[in-house]
Amino acid sequence: MHTTWRTRRPAAGEYAPFYQPYLDALGAGDLVEILESQLSSTAMTLEGVPREKEDFRYAAGKWSVKEVIGHLADSERVFGYRALRFARADETALSGFDENAWMPAAYFNARSLADVAAEFAAVRRASLALFRSFDDTAAARRGTANGRGITVQALVAIVAGHERHHLRILKERYGVG
Repeated sequence: MHTTWRTRRPAAGEYAPFYQPYLDALGAGDLVEILESQLSSTAMTLEGVPREKEDFRYAAGKWSVKEVIGHLADSERVFGYRALRFARADETALSGFDENAWMPAAYFNARSLADVAAEFAAVRRASLALFRSFDDTAAARRGTANGRGITVQALVAIVAGHERHHLRILKERYGVG
């Protein structure tokens, strides 16, 4: 099995421009190794969040710490599903999702941060198992999601960059980490 896809960042034509901030957040390194390291670093960050800060919102209308982590789990599931479909050469166009519309139905604030964090970790472990199974051919496959073309390679990179993006926001605006 070839694994060069793990070290190659997706080119600009492999994803919609609105994903660029996530890819900019990545830095260098093997994508699967980045995802693996995030599993432990994010868990350590979240373990340090004081209970009184779990429901903190830095402004009206913004998500709580628990909702941000729940959003990471939900989004990773969606991106992982897209990657699975496209890696398996399924050319069915997939719809988008509205994370803001999903949030009220998710009830993340009714749970403990530890519980939401454990769910995120379980999703990440499943994503890693899937992403490790891809070879160069699977990683290069394209599909359409939310009306835009995207490669499997780009989806994997977006998962890693999306997590970094939101952890940076938790640090800068929530005082977490």
